[in-house]
Amino acid sequence: MSLGPLMLDLKATLLQDEERELLKHPKVGGVILFARNYQNPEQLSELCSQIHGLRNPSLLIAVDHEGGRVQRFHEKFSRLPPCRCYGQQYDLDKQKGIQLSEQGGWLMATELLAVGVDFSFAPVLDLDKGVSQVIGDRAFHRNIDATAVLAKAFMRGMKQVGMAAVGKHFPGHGAVREDSHHEIPEDKRRYEDIEMSDLLPFERLINAGLPAIMPAHVIYSIIDDRPAGYSSKWLQQILRNHLGFQGVIFSDDINMKGAEFADDFPARASSALTAGCDMVLICNNRDAAIQVLNELDYEAHSASQARLIRMHGRDIDTSVAKLREDKKWQSTSNTITELQQAPELDLGDDEIQS
Repeated sequence: MSLGPLMLDLKATLLQDEERELLKHPKVGGVILFARNYQNPEQLSELCSQIHGLRNPSLLIAVDHEGGRVQRFHEKFSRLPPCRCYGQQYDLDKQKGIQLSEQGGWLMATELLAVGVDFSFAPVLDLDKGVSQVIGDRAFHRNIDATAVLAKAFMRGMKQVGMAAVGKHFPGHGAVREDSHHEIPEDKRRYEDIEMSDLLPFERLINAGLPAIMPAHVIYSIIDDRPAGYSSKWLQQILRNHLGFQGVIFSDDINMKGAEFADDFPARASSALTAGCDMVLICNNRDAAIQVLNELDYEAHSASQARLIRMHGRDIDTSVAKLREDKKWQSTSNTITELQQAPELDLGDDEIQS
C-alpha cells in the first residue's frame, strides 16, 4: 500500500476503533498530533507505535513543535524557546547564536524521535517584519541573512539525529497582519519585492537540501488570485521550476479560514493537490476528513511517493527516560531551556495549526 495524500488528526490520547479504520484508508498518508493526544512520553510512544503498525509503509506522524507558543508536548519534554531567542543570541554573538540554533534543532528532533514522531513542521522561515502577530517571535529574525543562517543551523541539528525539516510558510507570511487561521490574508506586494526579501531564506535552505516546505494560506494578489497553497504559479512555476525544489510540499490545514478559497473540503483538497502539494492536512474537523476520503478523486504518483517516504524519521532506539540520563541531552536541554526569556502567549494548543 502506498502513502495516501491526506494527513488527519486524532481525538484523544488513545487510538479509537473508528480511527484505526480511517487510518487504514488508502487515501490517508499521515497523522498530525496535538496537545490533546499527549499525556506522558510512555503513552505517546505507545500511540505512535500503534499508528506506525497499522500500515506498510508506515503512516507519517507529524506535530507542530517549534518552541515558544507552538509546542504541543510539555511534561517531561524540554521547554523550547521561540526561535526569536536564537536571533537575539545571534545579535549578541553570531557564532554563539548559530550554535544554539543547531542545538535547539537537535534537541527538538531527538525528543520527538524518541517517542516515535517522524517530524515537526519546523523551522519557520518567515521574516519578522513587525506586522504579523501570528508569526511574531516564531521567526528567527527580521534580517534575511540572519534568518537563513539560523534556520540552516536548526535544520542541520535536526538532520544530525535523523529528522527531516519542513520550512514554512512559503513564500513568506511575515508581511501580512491577518492571521490565516481566522481570515484570508492578502499580500499586495510585487513579486520582485517578495523575491528580494521573504523568498531568500527559502531559496537558501533549498540550496542547502531542505526536505519539505509548507506554503502559506496567503493570497499574493499581484502574482495570483489563489492562496499560495492552491497556486500552481507558486508551487510549480516558482518553487519547483525556478527554485529547483525537489522535496515534499505539505499544504497547511485546509480547515483554516485562509483555505476557504475553494467551496467545500473535497474541492480544497483537490485544488491543493492539483496545484502541486504532495500531502494535504485536514485538522479538527472529522466530518470534513471523512467527506474528503469519500469524494476525493486521486491517483498516486511515484515521484510524490518517493518524496513522502523520505520523511520517515530515524529510529534512534531509545526512550525519553533513557534520554534524560544522556549527558549530551542533559547539557543541551539545560542550555536551550535557559534561553526562554518571556512567558508564552497562550493561543490554545489546538488553535495554531502551523
